[in-house]
Amino acid sequence: MLRPGLLNSVILLSLVAVGSSQTLPPKSLPKEPLEKFDNPPAPLAPVTVTSPGLASQFGPYTSYQVNIDSNGNNIVGDAANEPSICVDLTNGNRMSIGWRQFDSVTSNFRQAGYAHTVNGGKTWIAPGVLERNVFRSDPVLNCSRTGRFYYLSLLQNFFDDLWWSLNGGQSWTNIAPADGGDKQWFTIDTTNSIGHGFQYQSWSTDGNNFSGRQFSRSTNSGFTWMDPINIPNSPAWGTLNVDSNGNLFIGGVNLSTNHIWCVRSTNAKNGAVVPTFDQSTAVNLGGNIVFGEPINPEGLVGQVFLAVDRSGTSTNNNVYMLASVQPTGFVNGSNVMFARSTDAGRTFSAPRRINDDPINHAKWHWFGTLSVAPNGRIDVVWFDTRNAANNTDTQLFYSYSIDGGSTWSRNVAVSNSFNVFVGYPNQRKIGDYITVVSDDVSANVAYAATFNGGEDIYYVRIPPSALVTDFNSDARPDFLLSNTATRQTAVWYMNNNVHSGTASGPTLPAGWSVASVADFNRDGHPDYLLFNSTTRGTTIWYMNNNVRIGAASGPTLLAGWTVAALADFNLDGYPDYLLYNASTRGTLVWYMRNNAHIGSAPGPVLPAGSSLAGAADFNADGHPDYLLFNPATRGTTIWYMSGVMHTATRSAPTVTMAYDLVGLADFDGNGRPDYVLYNPGTQRTAIWYLNNYQLIDTANGPTLPVSWSLAGP
Repeated sequence: MLRPGLLNSVILLSLVAVGSSQTLPPKSLPKEPLEKFDNPPAPLAPVTVTSPGLASQFGPYTSYQVNIDSNGNNIVGDAANEPSICVDLTNGNRMSIGWRQFDSVTSNFRQAGYAHTVNGGKTWIAPGVLERNVFRSDPVLNCSRTGRFYYLSLLQNFFDDLWWSLNGGQSWTNIAPADGGDKQWFTIDTTNSIGHGFQYQSWSTDGNNFSGRQFSRSTNSGFTWMDPINIPNSPAWGTLNVDSNGNLFIGGVNLSTNHIWCVRSTNAKNGAVVPTFDQSTAVNLGGNIVFGEPINPEGLVGQVFLAVDRSGTSTNNNVYMLASVQPTGFVNGSNVMFARSTDAGRTFSAPRRINDDPINHAKWHWFGTLSVAPNGRIDVVWFDTRNAANNTDTQLFYSYSIDGGSTWSRNVAVSNSFNVFVGYPNQRKIGDYITVVSDDVSANVAYAATFNGGEDIYYVRIPPSALVTDFNSDARPDFLLSNTATRQTAVWYMNNNVHSGTASGPTLPAGWSVASVADFNRDGHPDYLLFNSTTRGTTIWYMNNNVRIGAASGPTLLAGWTVAALADFNLDGYPDYLLYNASTRGTLVWYMRNNAHIGSAPGPVLPAGSSLAGAADFNADGHPDYLLFNPATRGTTIWYMSGVMHTATRSAPTVTMAYDLVGLADFDGNGRPDYVLYNPGTQRTAIWYLNNYQLIDTANGPTLPVSWSLAGP
């Protein structure tokens, strides 16, 4: 969701030269303990102790606890990990998450927990487990194109069974045994190929009841499965996906050699034949899959994730592979590494490091996973210890690419820090994986964390954003000031409504003023958009915090038009110009790619008496909305937009007399833009906190010095 005022930060990185795949010297891979029954269920406590369910806020990102009781409370003394998320392809507000549920940390006995949401993850309902007192592990969820949810679950006998839900995850029905084995993953063909609806499953060579055979297929929605067959090079601990033609790709690591492979079948979509595999490619990810490291003593540092682009754009059918690996030649630390194939898996690029912090082999970047949005954006999330003095306290981090992995956004932390070593369920790990599913405007992430003092499951929705007002990268919007007399600029660092520091910015040239701020070059820092009212020209000053690092000419505006706001209307990751004509009350969007004008679209005409005060995503649907202001009544109105189409209207707060509405940014971190007000007579500022169109609180901001005015946000 590309939303003005949110505080994501991004940076462009150059693509490593594309080369043919090379086989790396293997590192010995110790055997991971199998997912087997080893403890009976713990006796039920006479009284269940609860605490409030947690919503963990970090800047603009809210992580909502998922494993809660019927009253929305956290259950003290249980544990939950290895979450798998599915999102309804027909209604993105409906999701379900499954996980390994340990009713007590005194026992390794685990069951199949589940929860669902109908409001985009803001609240979750968790009825319990699939079957009481039945050992289950390795949950994997998926969704068909018609909105059926599926839950694949590993049993204690190393077979799987498959469940489905026809009501968005509210309840589940066991539909069939599903072969399988330890570390099973599956995918569903949602394309228009002849294999539409087919399900494909692969699993490990360990915990295997089929003499090492690892693959099966269902052609009837999971009710029956074919006899398992072998996969070339035996890839394990990895995922599957299909391209837009229904061709199947399987990624994984050979547990004997530690080589990573991408295997393809072009006839698995033909239900009349036993599938064969026509291609097997070694993939260099710059290191080794590892297990039993200090960060996760009895678990993996990461599995192998494979995803295919089905966007229909220039990156269609690209194959992407990613894993958290220990760099070759080192015995500590891990990096999130990525490689791509643009030729249907025949060759892969050289490995690309996604975590952008300085190389430090004491740091762990672990549980890396990825997904591809329908529009082709690649989302990557992982656990990260870069900010921890002890090298173990962990945060969830995020990065994305909108050009097929050629460049990546600057890494951004999206959760509070947590201690991964607390709350172990008589098993020293926080699972083996986390998962993400992407829609066009957000990454939907399910992960385990210990914010409540035990292992719990959390959901967070991460919108990539081109609109950045955070100069010092502290996850808070800042004020940009300008002096009309001296043409100087200054950044006032803000902590919510409190002025916490000041830095001098560059001096503007004569005739130019700051029209707005946004991240045009996607380096994670807000840039100045300058406007010359005489020549109608625009110029972008690229900034790194308060320092100007470059400049580029932007387009010249038509007579009568001004830049009213910057917002990403076409959801391509770049801020666009929202133009307004005060005479005609017309609006116009100029689509931008950095400083280049690449297209235009007319927007709606405003009603008489109203002007355009800004643009931001008030209703959290991923599209920037118009904020209208009536100077006669002082009233504000929100026009909800879908691209350049006006879809609905809501009345918003009335602005106090003598104050101007000068900016929009998310100061309280609730994911919604707030009003920034300025009184030019007293130089005072104020922040009005909003939840969509409703005013929920107000706070005084700092008073500006004489001769200075607010230029941003």
